[in-house]
Amino acid sequence: MAARDDILTRPQIDDALASLPDWRYRLGGLVTVYKTPTADAALELIAAVGRLAEERNHHPDLDWRYNRVFIRFSSHDAGSEVTPLDVNAAAAVSDAAAAAGAQAEPGLYRTVEIGIDTADAAEISEVWRVALGYRKGRDGGLADPYGRGPGLWFQETDTPNDNRLHVDVHRSKEESAPALEKTAATGALMNSDHAPGWVVVTDAQGNRLCLCTEEGTGPDL
Repeated sequence: MAARDDILTRPQIDDALASLPDWRYRLGGLVTVYKTPTADAALELIAAVGRLAEERNHHPDLDWRYNRVFIRFSSHDAGSEVTPLDVNAAAAVSDAAAAAGAQAEPGLYRTVEIGIDTADAAEISEVWRVALGYRKGRDGGLADPYGRGPGLWFQETDTPNDNRLHVDVHRSKEESAPALEKTAATGALMNSDHAPGWVVVTDAQGNRLCLCTEEGTGPDL
């Protein structure tokens, strides 16, 4: 089991990722996607990941989509942050994936959150938590305990936007450029004041979303 003292700082995570080319950092976890030659091969990879997880008593969130396997490691008992357990598990999975002839496609791993503008998060957060069946997550946000639904966080501001809800789409920095270019090509208004951390996108009707990267996010320990 991991403890909060085991949480890696952002520089430590970046150092670890230098030797884990298949993986990316994302909101307190290490994520990747593996493409296998066939669906059967994907099932074999899932079985291998399961065996590794049992050996280490450290289990990932895993999603199977035909011949692609989406994987996320995070230490939930350390507050859903990255610890050495996640780094070691990711390295072992990379070895298993290579043995299975799988190809890493980490750029396919997107994470979606919903942001709510509010002047008082405490006044409304419990309504959303109970209605969604979520738990308190990182930094006071809400998270699906089963990792299925999008996260939800509260952006405290004295001047909430008219459209109080917006979507955050998280990609790794190195794979964000094509998404930004394609979104700009739709004619959306692109505010890059906070790039590369995030770019605020506004459609023709004033609805907002943010295209986000891992730049500038993570534990400041």
